[in-house]
Amino acid sequence: MAHSTPGLGQIAWWIMENRREYFDRAKTVLGQVKLLVFLSESQSEQWLAWCKEEGIELKSPPEVVPLSVNDELAFAAGISSSINTPTITVEKMLEKKRLLRDAVRNEMGLTDNDMLVVSFSSINPGKGQMLLLESARLLVDGNISLGSSENKSKDASGNINEKKSSNMTEKQQLGALSQKVGKSGSLSSLPDHLRVNVTRRTRKKVKHNRISNNHTQNISRGKVRRMLSADKGVQEQTLKLLIGSVGSKSNKILYVKGLLRYLSQYPELSKIVLWTPATTRVASLYSAADVYVINSQGLGETFGRVTIEAMAFGLPVLGTDAGGTKEIVEHNVTGLLHPLGRPGNQVLARNLLYLLKNPAIREEMGLKGKKKVEQMYLKRHLYKKFTWVLIKCMRIK
Repeated sequence: MAHSTPGLGQIAWWIMENRREYFDRAKTVLGQVKLLVFLSESQSEQWLAWCKEEGIELKSPPEVVPLSVNDELAFAAGISSSINTPTITVEKMLEKKRLLRDAVRNEMGLTDNDMLVVSFSSINPGKGQMLLLESARLLVDGNISLGSSENKSKDASGNINEKKSSNMTEKQQLGALSQKVGKSGSLSSLPDHLRVNVTRRTRKKVKHNRISNNHTQNISRGKVRRMLSADKGVQEQTLKLLIGSVGSKSNKILYVKGLLRYLSQYPELSKIVLWTPATTRVASLYSAADVYVINSQGLGETFGRVTIEAMAFGLPVLGTDAGGTKEIVEHNVTGLLHPLGRPGNQVLARNLLYLLKNPAIREEMGLKGKKKVEQMYLKRHLYKKFTWVLIKCMRIK
């Protein structure tokens, strides 16, 4: 840029981050390029606010170009894409997706009565995994109901009480995640009942490892079982929680240890939690899931590609009311939103319970989310918007 000053008048800068540190690095040239491009309206508003603080004048109003679901994942989700052929139709892909779901859930030890909630991201405070575990514990302990406004496990100051377990030590639960994951990202030393591993066997076989039968046993105390409805004869549903991505370079190891320490204090919660390593082969996991959680904190997700990927697979999304998530997820339509921080724990717990009790609504939200992806977040939509950005930059006033 320093050697081609005249060329600045035709540069579009597509900014992917929403943290102040990135703005501070870029602010000296933001006013020189022709156009800034953002992933979401909330990101655009935040950067414009920072520009105003710094007295930076932009040459033109910014554009918003959201990310998209790639054709390969859309194809696996049963959405029409460039990969479909006359012999490989959407209908055939939907049938394969159903078979994949059944196979993956079977090897995970899940039944039709299990609601699998998944959350895939780097494991660090900004992604809110600890808050997700705290919300899940409210259900496990029976301290939340759809009509409750008070959390039984909170003290007068609103802090969550930390009860100790006398029959499980931190050392037992931490296992080798504290020994090996920090160095190699390996899951080999995790307890079997906490591990879900996705591998590639053959082109026609499901990409995953068997889970220990210890995890497949029903939890006899029934603390995590919730009724689908108040009607008699309706089968119970059980919450299961799958968290990733173990081994990601963005993980904070001390934070991971904190999560395991927390689980060691609550054995009943530990029984419903599974882990999965970082992987790009997520179709099998999305297919097996029932609900997706995006619990990003702070400014929230800049956009959240995983959110639209989950929606493409027909999953309702439970997300924080912040950042790109609140633009993608329509509350009470394609999912449910909750506040940031610990004030959001009770709401997230109630939202989990609501979907646990109402599988029909869960399915309806998922279908509406998938329809929204088909209308707004496929590759052709991204190309159309990005082409307009290029045309705008090439115009000479």
